[in-house]
Parts: sequence; C-alpha cells; structure tokens
Amino acid sequence: MGGVSSVSDRTVVLLDLRLGPVLPATALPLLRAADAVHVTGDLPADLGTPAPAVDELLAATGSIVLITADETDPAARALLDAGARLIRTEAPAGAELLAAVAVMDRLRSPKGCPWDAEQTHDSLRQYLIEETYELVEAIEDGDRVALREELGDVLLQVLFHARIAQEDAADPFTVDEVADDLVRKLVGRHPHVFAGGDPAVRDAATQTVRWEELKQAEKKRESSVDGVALGAPALALAGKLISRTVKKNLPADLWPGDDDPGAALFAIAAAAAARGVEPEQELRAVARRFAQDVRAAEQSARAAGLDPAELDAVAWRKFWPGKD
Repeated sequence: MGGVSSVSDRTVVLLDLRLGPVLPATALPLLRAADAVHVTGDLPADLGTPAPAVDELLAATGSIVLITADETDPAARALLDAGARLIRTEAPAGAELLAAVAVMDRLRSPKGCPWDAEQTHDSLRQYLIEETYELVEAIEDGDRVALREELGDVLLQVLFHARIAQEDAADPFTVDEVADDLVRKLVGRHPHVFAGGDPAVRDAATQTVRWEELKQAEKKRESSVDGVALGAPALALAGKLISRTVKKNLPADLWPGDDDPGAALFAIAAAAAARGVEPEQELRAVARRFAQDVRAAEQSARAAGLDPAELDAVAWRKFWPGKD
C-alpha cells in the first residue's frame, strides 16, 4: 500500500478522552487501509505505534493515521499544518458533566480541598437554598449570563451531595444512580412519549393530571398532601397544599380561618392558589417592584443633593416613583 505521500494520505484522529479511547466511526475505514497508524501521549498501545519524530513523520511515504488526544501535540500540529484531514470524536451532549463529576471527586479525595472534604448534607443545605434563589433571580431578571452561571452553581450542589452520598458506609449511592432514578422517573411518567402512546394525554393540561396520577400510583401515597415539601417557604407551602387539596374537592370552609395573622396569610395564599395564581411568585414580584421603587427614590434623593439615610416621610413621598 506504499507510495508517494500526499496531503490526502495524512489523517489526524483526535480523541475525546472523557469518553475513553473511543474511535470515531468515520475514521475506521482509513485506519484499516493505512500503511501506518501512530499514537501520541499515553494512548493504549493497541491503537498504534508511538509516533516518530516530526521530521521522520512528515517524510514518511504511504498513508498515515495519527491518533492523539492532544491537538497541540507537535506531531499532530505538524501534520495538520501540512494540510492533513482532521477527524474528531464527537462527544454527545452532556459529556462535560463527566468532567464536572471528576472535578468533584478530586475535591473530595485525599489531597483535595480541606473545606470541600469537611462538608456534609446538612452543612450544604444553606448553599443549596441560596443558589436556588439566585437562579430564580436570574430567571426573573432575564439575565442570560447569570442564568448560565447559576445553573452551574445549582448543578454543583447536586454533584456535591451525590459525592457525599457515595462515601456513606451504611447506605451509599452514586451520581449515576441519581441519574438512573431520574431517567426511570421521566420515562415512567411519560408513557405517551416512551411507551407508544397514552389515551389519557391529549395536551399539556391532561399531561399534568396524568403525571400526578402516575406519581400517586408509583409512590403509593395515602394522602393528597403526601410529598408536599413542608420545608418550602410558608407562602409557597400554603399554595401547594391548597392546589393539592382542591383537586380532591376539599371545601374552602375547611381552610384555616383568619382569626390570627398566620391563618390570615394562609387564607390569602389559599385564595390565590385556588384561582391558579402562584402566591409565592406573586408576592416576590410585588416585593421586587417595591425594592426597585426604594432604589429609585433613593437615587432621586441623591440627585437632589440629599442623603437617602436622612429622608423623612415627606421626602420619601416626594421622591417615590409615580408621586408628584
């Protein structure tokens, strides 16, 4: 198969080691027909022979395939600069998650980070809550840059908790088991997608009903409020409890009364939820508008040469947005 070498006789196959030494299918015919297959770095010897010196590689005759995991390797770079074709291992979506898991493992391992090594499920609770609310804020602000960052921070919490769980001597589980449980749940609750159809699902509304039915059967729940996160913010909790129970025809006269502040707040949240309004989101929207108005009034006061810390009621009204 030898002969005069040309650019068309040279191929660089770039592997993505996150997937292991997996060769791209498009490179296999070239590998079978090649006069020589070389590897660089620490790639397995059964893939090819170690690459010779760059000058020798460029001067060689016949068809040559170089397999590497480093595009900047001198041999690979020389072939590519000379016009060799490049074939890459195409990593599937989610491949970077493997790198994230590896980083988390390193942080928790000996000679990793002392702070990370000391964390527990309990010590991380506050960070999970904080990162979740920061994600919510990015969504509400429509901030795409912050959204991407905060999604990563929430993902970190998932990886962190899964890594800690893996170390539990009594009842360990891994991040792969977490993902497997999620896949099983998604597939099981979408029979109209994965099981050839479901006559009960006709649109998004009927899918919501079907999801709850399947969840109820799957978890063998005895109460309509089983599974409601009682640690949720109080307003969101009240809304969730009402949205669950009204579906079971619980009458409104059995809701908590308004004879004390807590019950009155519950009644307001319940009335909103019964109308299909998410009370936590509604209150957050009002609170965010109020915060914006406070900042706007303070900015107007500064522009007028006043110290916002010294404003009295009259001054606040003067600078409040929308006030004359």
